[in-house]
Amino acid sequence: MNLDRINSILNNDKKTEVFYQNRAVWIQGINNSVAKVGFVDTFEEKDVNIEDLYENF
Repeated sequence: MNLDRINSILNNDKKTEVFYQNRAVWIQGINNSVAKVGFVDTFEEKDVNIEDLYENF
């Protein structure tokens, strides 16, 4: 995923499913090329490269 798409998701009220390593996440924030994500299935949080995030179309 790229920075423009992440900003679009964050600034949109529509729910968008985003994944990291086959796990659903929500994007809590971004800092340059790193996104802080929370995993939907646990309370785990992680900093990941934005390139490693993807949508399932």
